[in-house]
Amino acid sequence: MHDIMDLDSRGVPGGFVASSEFVEAARAQASSVGFDPRKVFVEHPIQDRSDQEIVHLADRYFLEVIGMILTSQF
Repeated sequence: MHDIMDLDSRGVPGGFVASSEFVEAARAQASSVGFDPRKVFVEHPIQDRSDQEIVHLADRYFLEVIGMILTSQF
């Protein structure tokens, strides 16, 4: 959260991608630091997925991630 907050303050478009397990943690931290970055949550878990499953997730969320980046430019 602090990294994307720093980048945002410099005018660098972005956001973060995390698994759905971290929705509440992201909400709490955003409230704590007073910054609510753009974000995309994907299905949990991530780490034990096969290469094929990761490619499927990337394909599924690609447009949402690109949209997050493009939206943050305005």
